[in-house]
This record gives sequence, C-alpha cells and structure tokens, in this order.
Amino acid sequence: MPDLLIELFSEEIPARMQAQASRDLRRLVTDGLVEAGITYAHAGAFATPRRLTLALEGLLERSPDTREERKGPKVGAPDKAVEGFARGAGVAREDLEARDTGKGEVYFAVIERPGRPVAEIVAEVLESAIRTFPWPKSMRWGTGTLRWVRPLHRILCILTREDGHEVVDLSLDGIVASDVTEGHRFMAPGEIRVTGFEDYEAKLRRAKVLIDPEERAETIWNDATNLAFASGAEIVEDRALLSEVAGLVEWPVTLMGRIDEAYLDLPPEVLQTSMREHQKFFSVRDPKTGRITRFVTVANRETADDGATILSGNQRVLAARLADAAFFWQNDLAVARDGKMQPWIDNLATVTFHAKLGTEADRTARIAALARELASSVGADPDMAEQAAKLAKADLTSEMVYEFPELQGVMGQYYAREAGFPDEVATAVAEHYAPLGPSDIVPTAPVSVAVSLAEKIDKLTGFWAIDEKPTGSKDPYALRRAALGVIRLLLLNELRLRLFDDGIVSKTDFFHAESEVGLVGPKPEEYGPDLLAFIHDRLKVHLRDEGIRHDVIDACLAMPGNDDLTLLVKRVRALGQFLQTEDGTNLLQGFKRANNILTQAEGQDGVEYSFGADAKFAETDEERALFAALDAEGPKIEAAMRDEAFGTAMSSLAALRAPIDAFFDNVQVNADSQIVRRNRLNLLSRIRALCLDVADLARVEG
Repeated sequence: MPDLLIELFSEEIPARMQAQASRDLRRLVTDGLVEAGITYAHAGAFATPRRLTLALEGLLERSPDTREERKGPKVGAPDKAVEGFARGAGVAREDLEARDTGKGEVYFAVIERPGRPVAEIVAEVLESAIRTFPWPKSMRWGTGTLRWVRPLHRILCILTREDGHEVVDLSLDGIVASDVTEGHRFMAPGEIRVTGFEDYEAKLRRAKVLIDPEERAETIWNDATNLAFASGAEIVEDRALLSEVAGLVEWPVTLMGRIDEAYLDLPPEVLQTSMREHQKFFSVRDPKTGRITRFVTVANRETADDGATILSGNQRVLAARLADAAFFWQNDLAVARDGKMQPWIDNLATVTFHAKLGTEADRTARIAALARELASSVGADPDMAEQAAKLAKADLTSEMVYEFPELQGVMGQYYAREAGFPDEVATAVAEHYAPLGPSDIVPTAPVSVAVSLAEKIDKLTGFWAIDEKPTGSKDPYALRRAALGVIRLLLLNELRLRLFDDGIVSKTDFFHAESEVGLVGPKPEEYGPDLLAFIHDRLKVHLRDEGIRHDVIDACLAMPGNDDLTLLVKRVRALGQFLQTEDGTNLLQGFKRANNILTQAEGQDGVEYSFGADAKFAETDEERALFAALDAEGPKIEAAMRDEAFGTAMSSLAALRAPIDAFFDNVQVNADSQIVRRNRLNLLSRIRALCLDVADLARVEG
C-alpha cells in the first residue's frame, strides 16, 4: 500500500492563514480520495511560511471496481425515453436488459466501472484542491490563471512503495509535479530530492527547516524560557504570539535583548503591547518587581556573530517605538494630573458609538446612571459606581489608547490613579470591559461589578432597541460576549438580580425617552422577551461544560423568576444532579406516566382533574400509602421551594418514588367505579402539581 507525500511550495504564507490552510489541504485531498474510492490509514498536515505539506499513509493501489444497476422506463416506452435513459446511464441501447418486475417488463442498465490507479486519482484530486483552495485572499501572477495566496513555485507529489517512489503525473499552469523541494531560503538554499515523508522530513531538518509548527513553537518556548531563566527572569506567557511567531520562521533561533533604561518606567502593559504588536517580541519580566526589563526575539536563521547584529538592529527599532510610547505616556499623564481626565471626557462627545445610539458621551451618561441604580444591589457605593462609569471610557481619546486600542481600560486605570481618584474607581475603570470571554477573569469588587454590568446591559438593550441583533455567525458588536459577561458576573458573584421584571433592564428606560440627541426607542417590555431568550441561549452554552443537558435547563426556564439567573442556575444544578440518580430517573418516569394518563383523561372527559382527591375513597394499601406520602412530603417540598432550597425539595421528591412506583404497579387508575376513577385521577394530579412546582418535568426527555 503506497504512501502519499504532497508539498505546495510558494512565497511566504501569512502566519495567520497557515493553520487553516493545512487543515483545508488535508480536507480537500482526503475527501476527494475517499469519494473516488481511495481510503487511507493516517493523514498528517503541516505548514511553514513557505510550504503546505500533506502526508498520507496506507493508500489503496487503485479504486475498487463498481457495479451499479439502474432501473429505467418500461419496455414499450417511447424510443426517446429509452434512448435518453441509456445515454444518461452511459450504456448502448442494445446493452439494456429487460426484466420482469411483476408489474410488467422494465429496462435495466448495468453500469460497470473498472477501478483506476491511485496516481491517476491523486492527480485529479490535487489539481481540483489547488484550483478551488479557499484562501481568505489570493492572487494571480504571470500569465497563468492559477490563484494562490502567494506565487506558487513547486508542487511535490510522490507515491512511495517498498520498491521505490513514483512522481505523480500532474502539470498545473506550467508547474510540473516532481520529487524536489527546497531547503531554508538563506541557510540551505537549493534543490533537495526526496523519496518519501521520512526522507523529506529528515533532509529538510538537515536543510534548516522544521515542517511541524507545533515543534517550532515548542522549540521557541523552551529556548526562550531557558534564556530568561539564565538571566534570573521569566517569560510573559503569550500563546497567541507564540503561534504567530512559529508561523514566521522555518528555523527558529531565539535571542534575548535588553530594554533601554529610559523606558523601564513605562507601564508593563505598554511595553508588552508595543513589543508584541510592532516587533513580535516576547516580554521578559523580573519576577521580584514585575517590571519588564528584557525581550526575546525569534530570528529565522543562525548567524556567525550569534545574532549580535540582529539584536542590535532590533534594539534600535524598539527604542524608537518605545520613545513614541514614552511621549504619549507623558502627554497623557499631564492631562490626567492637571485636568483630572476631564478633557478626554469632553472629547467623548466627538466619538460616535453608533449612528442610532449616539456618541460615547451619550453612552457614558447612560452607563453612569445605570451603574448608580445597580450599586446598592451589588454592595457598591452609588457615588463611586457613578464616578467610575463616567471615567470608564475617557481613555478612548487619550494618545496612548489611540496608538494601542487594545489598552482600553488598562490605561484608564493608570490615569485615574494619577488623577487622584480612589483605588476602587481606578480598578473599576480597568475591569469594566471584563470578562471578555469564557476564560477571562470576572470582576468581584462591587464597584467594578456595577460598572461592568451596566456597560454590558446598556450594549444589549441598546442594540436590541434598534433591532441590530446577531444573525447566524455574524455578531459585529460582540453581543454574545456581552450576554456571557452578564451571566458570568451574576453567577460568580452570586447576585440575585431580576433582569426584566422590575429589574435591571427596566432601569434602562431612561435611554428610550427623549434625550438631548433625540434617541427614541421601544420600551424594554417590547424587546425584553426576545433579549431574555437570547441570554438564556447563551446560558445553555455556558452550562454545557458542566454536563447539564438543554432539556433540564428548559424545564427550569419554564418556572417563574427565570430572569433571575443565579436562582435559575441553582435550580438547574439541583435538578440535573437529582435526575442523575436512580430515584430521579424513576420519579421522572412516574411523573410522565401520571401526566400522560391525566392529559388523556382530561381531553376525553373535558374536565380538569386538579382537586378533590380524598383518602376515604382509597381502596388499596398502595393508594393509602401514596396519600400518606404526599401529605408528608408535599408541605416539605412547598416549604423548600419557598426557601429556594432546591436540594431539599429534590430529596423530598425522591421519597415519593417508592409509593408512586407501587401505585402504578398495583392500582388500575381507570376503575369501573367513576367515583374511584375520579379520585385516583385527582390523586395523580397531586403528583403532577408537586413535580411541576419544582420544574416543568414534561420538558425533560426520557
């Protein structure tokens, strides 16, 4: 069984595209081969700045022979119909077979297709993959019609067997497939002939090319960590940068340099951002002081002077970048000290947040008012919450954030402290964007929580009010992230807030009244149900990692107070744990059986069986035992639900499992006596009502 090696060798592929491109190459080729009848045992895809590589092991030598029988028109059908059928099946009319199907004779076409050699199929599949490759951006060059992310220079395509290798016959816009690749552009230029994947990987390694991006990333990280450790420092972890840098080099060489003393007093976030964004440098910090004092850069080659010239050039460029940052920092500090950030706050009136939602100044006013309203509910000082909200967006018009937008909030914290505002206010300015994702840190300081909640709720209600909601995978205003932020803030801080019923969202009504800029929109009650459903959908995704099923969540969403997310999740977790027990599973079946019998009887009789069950009409011990259990556990369940002690309520429900099972095993509900029948149906109604007080178990599957 042959192995297949493909390499598409080109000019530099942007680092951000390499991982997806290697996956796309594997998908296009393997799907094409399997569709043509060629299976394989294993596939590996790799990428470097200059090449995409795919290695497949254990391919079939040829596709299998196939035989297909296709049913056609009846014998005696018009000639045109018969000839059209034969032509579509690819057979001559005289080769059609007439068969008796029991309903008359019908023509059948027997289509036999012999298998084809694997090389022939590989050539077709690879050409199709190259011509239809889904690059985010591509280009043409020369006079050909081929499009690729950068000019494509070589196609290596070989099938390797025990007795040697075969070059696949393929020519594409003048590029003829071969068994030749090239080494490192500077350290080992020139052609390299290979016979298979192992030979390819080994020869490229000797030619200073590591084809596996994970190996390059691991090499960079290990070398950088060792360099930092040797100097008594530590690398600031940055996985995204590591992945990007691994896509910029074929032979990583790590070098560590110093940051000029003149810039060491810049905030560490400024140093790190400047080096990461402009230079692709890793930051190195002193573990004792937390200051960033050095950097690690990754070169794409070894040099005779061990990188001294490279480091010297990098340090000169870095010094120029940091000089700009220091200039912005000093200018911003002056505004913070002398103007208490007010010039920036005033400038927010010139920054549009959204054409239909006003400026950043308008938005800041809304957030400040809402943060003040929320303060008492989260244990924050209302004045501090309002003050922090008014400062939260101020740094958007600072020079540093204009240069580095990703430092929003972070710089505001420094400036707020420099202006003399309380630490709680400054911290809230830094944290009001958080959490930014499912793994981001959630604020817990009360002032920070108030401002962060207000910022996200204002965004959600605003965009719902103007009907700019996410559609499909599109979410240009990050509203899914905002909803998840609200969820995590409420749950982690165990906040008991009603989002809609006289709660948080209703307090955003100030936004929808006439304002100075003429912002008018619908009332919260008009868009509230749809927004709440959106938040509930985000909650389902959030709880999925806990192993909680969507139907369990749906059962709790049907209960009152479902806009109190903390209460809702408390109920969901208790129900989820209960249904994982044997008692829970059996009780669910008992409820469903009772509910089904009741629903059928109520539909048939045209009445609702919801009261009047009396133990004096019980005829069996099982009935009397069930009455006694309901009398004993019912008050406990009702009290537990009032106290929101959902675990206690579930325990009391579990105590009903045995008497309910015994009742259904030994008692016929539809008795001959109508009095007994109605009494038993009303008894089932008590079971249903008690269960539905805990959750809508009818929505739970199983």
